[in-house]
Amino acid sequence: MPKSTGLGLAEQQPQSSGGVSIWAVIRAEAGELAVREPILQRLLAEQVTDAAGSHEILARVLTARLSVPQVETGDLFDLILSTLDDDIMRKVEADLAAVRERDPACTTFLHALLNLKGFHALQTHRIAHALWNGGRPEIATWLANLASLVFGPDIHPAAQIGAAIMLDHGSGIVIGETAVIEDEVSILQNVTLGGTGKETGDRHPKIRHGVMIGAGAKILGNIEIGAFSKIAAGSVVLKPVPEHCTVAGVPAAVVRIHRSDEIPAETMDQNI
Repeated sequence: MPKSTGLGLAEQQPQSSGGVSIWAVIRAEAGELAVREPILQRLLAEQVTDAAGSHEILARVLTARLSVPQVETGDLFDLILSTLDDDIMRKVEADLAAVRERDPACTTFLHALLNLKGFHALQTHRIAHALWNGGRPEIATWLANLASLVFGPDIHPAAQIGAAIMLDHGSGIVIGETAVIEDEVSILQNVTLGGTGKETGDRHPKIRHGVMIGAGAKILGNIEIGAFSKIAAGSVVLKPVPEHCTVAGVPAAVVRIHRSDEIPAETMDQNI
């Protein structure tokens, strides 16, 4: 059976395979990298090894990438750090673990933290979403737009996104205002979770637990993608998708029924 359901991953404390916290591993990886690549020593010290804790590490990393001349760097850092609560950090840790496990090109947690723009965009969204929910829509929208310009994904700050998410590559991803993405979902480049026109209200897709969405897929309208299903690359999905199946084509249709224990978001198998 699938190993988890709902939005429960946000309540877990991800660890490395050896039982050590992800942030302790990241600090160790940064120290080792500083020895191998002295040119990165100052960057690694400023963003990782000299930081007081996990919240500050993430705030320093995101601030370094999002800084713009018109906004004081210290003010941006304070905004990000003050928004990072423990719930967000649990999701961040689950995202790091997901990327490390699912992406064969990601060989360390440090690599995900420093170099993967899909990860950066997702964590910036978590901050923008908290600001949006906290009654600060203008700064939330500004931050979301800045993240889109810097990283590529265009994610509305109101969109609801769970934990253990991988935005692979990140480029061209669009996630609409009323979209919902549950835990343990993998989304590849150029995916759109959009509306079907000028309708208002609840108008964007609901992506349930364990789903994988292949590169270039378009899912349009207030439709549900059932848990542990797969959307094949390039598909256009206009109707609800049942649980435990693969859909493909334009318009998409069911082409395969999965075993009940398959988790497409984890296996990342692109074959139909």
